[in-house]
Amino acid sequence: MSGQTLSDSRQQDSAILHATCVAVDGQGALILGRSGAGKSALALRMMALGAGLVADDQVALRIEKGRVLADAVPNIRGLIEARGVGLLRADPAGETPVCYLVDLDQTEPKRLPEPITTEVLRQTVPLLRAAGIPNLAEALMQLLKIGRLDPEWPST
Repeated sequence: MSGQTLSDSRQQDSAILHATCVAVDGQGALILGRSGAGKSALALRMMALGAGLVADDQVALRIEKGRVLADAVPNIRGLIEARGVGLLRADPAGETPVCYLVDLDQTEPKRLPEPITTEVLRQTVPLLRAAGIPNLAEALMQLLKIGRLDPEWPST
């Protein structure tokens, strides 16, 4: 299953995606993007702000009770790549529900976008088209902690 794309995983019960996932207050942000898009760098910035590392490089996804859960694959649990520095150790956050999908390859054309969603393992998940968003790490931390002013999106 290694190396699947998001579209490959849409009709499955489990998948391993080339992605990164962080957790804030029990809510996960699954970060997708091409190689070199900045998935690990974004996760490191969020970790510096208090997020926990669920998984870097390969994220194991499974469905349970209508929710998508993310976790690390065992051989790289607790490791994150820092370009130019090496593999860094991190306390693993453990299995976490995916509450948002952050796509670093897509650009959001609107300053204040309407909610959009995508499917992950047959489940609907809010999608953030996040390429080029300034202060993305800080915005995601706030979103995961307190939510967004929109009744259609999850909030805590």
